[in-house]
Amino acid sequence: MSSLHTSMEIVLITGMSGSGKSVALHALEDAGFYCVDNLPPELLLPFVELERQHDAQRIAIAMDVRSAVSLPLVPQQLAAVRALGVVVKPLFLDSTTDTLVRRYSETRRKHPLSQGSSDHGERDERRALVDAIELERELLADLREQAHVIDSSIIRPSQLQSYVKALIASPGGQLTLVFESFAFKRGVPTDADYVFDVRMLPNPHYNPELKHLTGRDQPVMDFLMAEDAVALMQHHIAHFLESWLDALASDHRSYVTVAIGCTGGQHRSVFLVEQLAKRFSGEWITLKRHREMDAR
Repeated sequence: MSSLHTSMEIVLITGMSGSGKSVALHALEDAGFYCVDNLPPELLLPFVELERQHDAQRIAIAMDVRSAVSLPLVPQQLAAVRALGVVVKPLFLDSTTDTLVRRYSETRRKHPLSQGSSDHGERDERRALVDAIELERELLADLREQAHVIDSSIIRPSQLQSYVKALIASPGGQLTLVFESFAFKRGVPTDADYVFDVRMLPNPHYNPELKHLTGRDQPVMDFLMAEDAVALMQHHIAHFLESWLDALASDHRSYVTVAIGCTGGQHRSVFLVEQLAKRFSGEWITLKRHREMDAR
C-alpha cells in the first residue's frame, strides 16, 4: 500500500432501492465530493488506493443490492480502508415497505431483485414486489447495522439533501448525537435508535395564542418551562443518555439518533429536541432535525 498521506474522507451510501440514494449522492456532489455510483465491493480497496495516489480527499461511493453476491465483503473492506487512516462515514437510506411499493408503482420501475413481470394481475405483482423488498432488507441488514440510518419515507428530497450535508459536516471518528422531533400521527421514524413518547405532557396546541407557534418560539418555551412534568421528562431523557453515551461511544458507534414524538411534531417534541441538543452540545457533536417542521 502507498505511504502517502491519508487525509481522505469516504461517505459510503447504501440502502433500500428507491429510498433516495441518488438524491444523497447528488447532495454530496454539490458539497464537493467526487461521487461514484454502484461501485462493486471487490473494487473498493483498489479504488481507494488509486484515489490516494491522486491525493483525493472527499469521495462518496454508492453501493446497492445489484452487487448482492459481493455485499458480504463490505464490512471487511471497510475495516481495511479504515486501517489506512481513511475516515469512513457509512450512511444507510431506508423507507417503509409501503412507501417503496408506492414509489415503484408510480415510476413503473422494476425492483433490481424482481424475477420478471407477473401474468397474474396487479395483486400478484404487488406481492412479488413486497417479497423482493423484504429479500433486499435481509441482504442489507448487516450494512444497515453498521451505518447511520436516515428514514426517507415521508421527507422531501430537499430535506434528505439537508440531512446528508449536515451529517458529512460533522467530524469523523467521534460519536454524533442526533435529536429528531416527529409527529406520531405521521409514523415513528425507522432511523431512531431510541424513541421517547411525550404526548402525555401539557399541550400548547390547545392554547389559541400558542397553537400556530412552535417549540422554538419564546411564548411556547415559556409555557413548557413552567410545567413540572416537562422538566421531569427532560431530566429523565437526559439522565438516560448521560448514563449510556460513553458506553455507546466505546462500542464504536458513530451516530445515535434520539427521536422525540408528540401528536403534531410542532410544540412539545420540538421544544425538548432544542433543549436537549443545547444541553449535550458541550460534550458531544449534536445535530437537530425537526421532521414535520423541516417539511414546510
